[in-house]
Amino acid sequence: MITLTLREVPHVPLEAEVLCPDVLAGKAREEIQALPVFLGKRPRKLGDFFEVEVDGDGEAICLRGDLRRVRWVGRGMTRGRIVIHGDVGMHLGAFMQGGTIEVFGNASDWVGAEMTGGRIYVHGNAGGQVGAGYRGSPIGMQGGTILIEGSAGPEVGMRLRRGLIAVGGAVGDFAGLHMRGGTIFLLGPSGIRTGAWMVRGTIVVLRPAALLPTFLYACTYRPTFLRLYVRYLQSQGFPVPPEALQGVYQRYTGDTAVAGKGEILQWVEG
Repeated sequence: MITLTLREVPHVPLEAEVLCPDVLAGKAREEIQALPVFLGKRPRKLGDFFEVEVDGDGEAICLRGDLRRVRWVGRGMTRGRIVIHGDVGMHLGAFMQGGTIEVFGNASDWVGAEMTGGRIYVHGNAGGQVGAGYRGSPIGMQGGTILIEGSAGPEVGMRLRRGLIAVGGAVGDFAGLHMRGGTIFLLGPSGIRTGAWMVRGTIVVLRPAALLPTFLYACTYRPTFLRLYVRYLQSQGFPVPPEALQGVYQRYTGDTAVAGKGEILQWVEG
């Protein structure tokens, strides 16, 4: 394992794409310290900000400290594991293809943006645009799993194509905006315009939500496939309230404003 401890919080954002198993694996301590980062627009070295300890091949990375201004951790990673003890900055796991990231703290905006595989588990809160597509991109997350135990900001799963996102706490407005596939679990309160302009995919809502009038009621039933999702979430250690499998769900289809064929499953006591 490679352990990196932040000496002090940088005064401006630190762009540190090199904090990734694909980059650090197999490197000696001196090589890791010499890797390039950017403090704002100024090129610096990773060793200027982190204490580095190497014990293994680098497939596992442990980050410690207040990393709220450290961005792009795990960008594009394809393998290995990153464990973060503390809060972390924007773009965590963006373009991720494989491996695991676990955060024992909070994360900022754009967690798992446009990722295609792997798993991200944030034990605290996250910012906006979890699993979303960047501005101007037609497609967001295309695979993998993002689990947020706490709350999340607006536009969770924006332009989601494939994969699973689960949020245990409250989420902001426009969850599932322009959604094109995949599944979103909202276990806490949700903001306005959930599923706006969605074309395909499934949004599961366990708390009362004010749905857009362009979603049409279809039926009330007990979806069998939800048991598989709940079992998977439980196997990952993600807390799922027991009522998720005890009630029934009202199925709404839409968004008919864009001739969408997506669905929102709204839990009701059965």
